Amino acid sequence: MSGRFPVGSPTDLTLILGPLRRGPGDPTCRIAPDGAVWRASRTPEGPATLRVAPSGAEAWGPGADWMLGRLPALLGELDDPSTFVAHHRIVAEAARRAPGLRLTRTGLVMESLIPSVLEQKVTTDEAYRAWRLLVRKYGDEAPGPAPAGMFVMPTARTWSLIPSWEWHKAGVDDKRAATILRAVRVAPRLEQAASMTPESAAARLQLIPGIGPWTAAEVLQRALGAPDAVTTGDLHLPNIIGYALTGAHRTTDEEMLKLLSPYEGHRHRAARLILLTGRTPPRRHPKMPVANIAIL
Repeated sequence: MSGRFPVGSPTDLTLILGPLRRGPGDPTCRIAPDGAVWRASRTPEGPATLRVAPSGAEAWGPGADWMLGRLPALLGELDDPSTFVAHHRIVAEAARRAPGLRLTRTGLVMESLIPSVLEQKVTTDEAYRAWRLLVRKYGDEAPGPAPAGMFVMPTARTWSLIPSWEWHKAGVDDKRAATILRAVRVAPRLEQAASMTPESAAARLQLIPGIGPWTAAEVLQRALGAPDAVTTGDLHLPNIIGYALTGAHRTTDEEMLKLLSPYEGHRHRAARLILLTGRTPPRRHPKMPVANIAIL
């Protein structure tokens, strides 16, 4: 099953859809040399592959119609930045350089939640590797003419049946694996969060032990396109925000939230713009060590 859909107005696909890709080797997301973005998702109607290019979009698989029907939301057409006002010169310059920035909204909770849990308290390289290995081993091949090596993430039941030693081989500790197992047992209830307000969605997600404000915000940003879902509890983000706006080398969550308070309602949007500047404080501590639990 396939379908076509016009993309419409000129869109910076990589800028909008980039946050959905979990590293350059993500088997569920691929940016092709021609600029097209390929996504393989497990929708409520089944697996689907979506190809989006400036010339239009096409989808294959049982979930093709679902994916195409939500294309405007995915491409940020439901995002409303009209009330955003830049209160800092660096933010204003970033907004000027990235006029096509819109916040994506996938409407799919679990496909953002599981990789976000994998990213808890580890390096991004470790998390990307775990996501890549588990999806390739337990997911389904992406339908249609998807690029080689693309997969749809596993079903909730398949996630629940992954043996403990396979989590360890992928570098996932017992705590993160247990959080994912608790989440997939109530996956239908968590997917309902996509149609809730960000506040209600965050509350529902955080009913699961192991899911806190950091993970919830990461999900709200992608699944709901929540413009105010600023990430707290992150190792790097407060320092990046603080350095960009004040020159400070060390910034706490509380100080970051105070700095972003003029952007209330758009704090995630302001953070995205700041991240696009590439301004980061000089490294003053060693990188987080990579723990190879597969050999423990």
